[in-house]
Amino acid sequence: MSEELNIVKDLAVILMASGVFTILSRALKQPLILGYIVAGFLVGPHLQLFSDLGITDTHSVKQWSEIGIIFLLFGLGLEFSFKKLLRVGSAAFITAGINCLGMFVIGIMTGTALGWEMMEAIFLGGMLSMSSTTIIIKAYTEMGLKQKPYAPLVFGILVVEDLIAVLLMVLLSTLAASHRFSGGEMILAMVKLVFFLILWFLVGIYVIPTLLRKFKSYLSEEILLLVSIGMCFGMVTLASSLGFSSSLGAFVMGSILSETMEGERIARLTAPLKDLFGAIFFVSVGMMVDPAIVAKYWLPILIIVLVVVIFMFLFSMLGSSLSGKGLTTSTHTAMSLLQLGEFSFIIAGMGVSLGVLRDFIYPVIITVSVVTTFTTPYVIKAADPMERFLRRHLPKALLSRVDHEDVNQDASSKAEENLWHSLLKSYALRVLLYSVLIIAIAMASYALFPSLVSGLFPSLSKDFVGMIVAVLTLLIMIPFLYGLAISGSSIKRDASRLMKDNPAATWRILALMVLRILIALAFCVSVVLSNVKLSGAAILGVIILFLTIFLVLRVHFHKFASIEDRFFENLNQKEIQARKERPVASSVQRKLSAYDIRSQRVTVPQESVYAGKALREIRIRTESGANIIKILRGKCSILIPSADEVIYPGDVLLAIGTSEQLARFTELMNATVNVDKAEQAEFSLECFVLDDSSFLTGKTLREVKLRDAGCMVVGILRGEEMITNPSGDLRFTTGDGVWIAGEKNSVAWFGGEK
Repeated sequence: MSEELNIVKDLAVILMASGVFTILSRALKQPLILGYIVAGFLVGPHLQLFSDLGITDTHSVKQWSEIGIIFLLFGLGLEFSFKKLLRVGSAAFITAGINCLGMFVIGIMTGTALGWEMMEAIFLGGMLSMSSTTIIIKAYTEMGLKQKPYAPLVFGILVVEDLIAVLLMVLLSTLAASHRFSGGEMILAMVKLVFFLILWFLVGIYVIPTLLRKFKSYLSEEILLLVSIGMCFGMVTLASSLGFSSSLGAFVMGSILSETMEGERIARLTAPLKDLFGAIFFVSVGMMVDPAIVAKYWLPILIIVLVVVIFMFLFSMLGSSLSGKGLTTSTHTAMSLLQLGEFSFIIAGMGVSLGVLRDFIYPVIITVSVVTTFTTPYVIKAADPMERFLRRHLPKALLSRVDHEDVNQDASSKAEENLWHSLLKSYALRVLLYSVLIIAIAMASYALFPSLVSGLFPSLSKDFVGMIVAVLTLLIMIPFLYGLAISGSSIKRDASRLMKDNPAATWRILALMVLRILIALAFCVSVVLSNVKLSGAAILGVIILFLTIFLVLRVHFHKFASIEDRFFENLNQKEIQARKERPVASSVQRKLSAYDIRSQRVTVPQESVYAGKALREIRIRTESGANIIKILRGKCSILIPSADEVIYPGDVLLAIGTSEQLARFTELMNATVNVDKAEQAEFSLECFVLDDSSFLTGKTLREVKLRDAGCMVVGILRGEEMITNPSGDLRFTTGDGVWIAGEKNSVAWFGGEK
């Protein structure tokens, strides 16, 4: 068989085996990933159960699986949002940070204790550092837990862990390439990674949504699919050329596209490709599992499983408790995170391909992941018994501290603290983002301008060339230096409120403003000094000149704000559209999400027990604690409905409340009338030819009253004429072919004899 047909045969085996075992997984209510891994295990080269049908070219399968990783990370990026990352709150950052750092250290210690080499132990720490986003979201969906009060924290932790995993992949690949641990190199790699992540995101958000919006009329589904995959592979190529992993490029492009108006459409179009290549990747993971190695290393597998379950629970409990969450939320959060996820496979595969992991480690990690994935639903269900156990056995002093909430702080102090927190976060983000853009401009000018100016003016001295380069660089930097030094509207609003409520805050706000101006000046001076040698007095003169130009031309700098306005318009276009389409829900989300108060839409089922009843009769607030603030009925909208308002099937109710209240409200409104299947009418359509003894013969349609019995005459065949929609005065005669539709027993009765 030719090589091309071998590839086709291998893909056929992979996909058919995947189909069979994912069906079995679904039937057994297990994650589909388990089906993929089992399929790969059975058709792989180690077990040889299907020697005639087994995979013949593992190298090509590996290449397909690498494409699968790209699509998996691209799909994950489309579900990721940097804005969501900023909104998840400190609790998610604290819990995810403590969990990842703690498991990383414990993983290194475990690998060392097992006698593994240091590089292998470090990779083990990376593999144990994060849970499975796919498995947890699927488990929460199937178990109906997405509306629970602790669900937002769990999903927030997963978002943070996904970002940490991407960063960790880059750092581990850098470490593996150098084959030695150097703190300076690791910090430099981290700074480089963060710099390019921010730069790609800023440029991508400014350019890509604008282009998609401009050419929207041309973007059919086929063209949009091609364009989005092309951008994904383009970013993969760019990331690889800069020394980063291809997975990072796919993730970044997915996260950029997720912020556009076409993000959901792109996610829908690329989902089949992600599923296809993702299946190939997970099957290739299963192919790496050697049963002989699993049997040989059963003890390390057992030890690592226990380490994952015990220490991930402890670190998650610790992080959630330190972030101010009570015992209930902390316990449910910790019990949800006790498994290894997709990134463990990717990191393990990366370690094998880089030659820093021995072959037996890959199947060991896969086995640990399979075991912990299999137990996930049962562990999540055990959260309530675990909480009751902890409440009975924890010391009362520790229990009271875990469940303690600060209620002594007055409202005004809390409001001022929130304003300061918002202001400082805005300052930090502004300085960071504009600094990245300014540094990128400086790097680009240093690489391009000297040779360009020297080529255009070969007679100029080196100092004159440097001066021209410095001037050109500063001219390009002006909009971004302005943005760095001058506050945006949100910063001005928060600062004004703080100074109004507390005049003493004026000096601190002024100090922050001066600090930003000094940072802008530092960039200017560094650009000049990197191109021209100046004395101290000359440097002072440059600073004074820059300040003078800034003050004189400040009134004209507002034109440059259009760059920033375009960026934020692109960044927030989905929220802006949501405010137009759903003003009530978006307002609640924007203003009350910090207090676990949100809105939710519920459609009244057709068989609802409350259909036709007034809100007063349902007592929604008493039963659930939630409030209905809007009813959508077709194109009509009823805002703040009265207690006498009647609800009907198909109405969309917009309710507001906490996560727990909305969960009760959803359960309440989804209550339907129980209809016994035996009592449901069975439809029948039959034709009866009437004779002298037929019940209908000689009677008029009005006399027999078929509709009262749930039947109707569809048509009457009289000779060669079909009479449709007969009138009530039509009289049935012998020889008529009568078509009757309706309930089966009634149809048979009317078609019988007198």
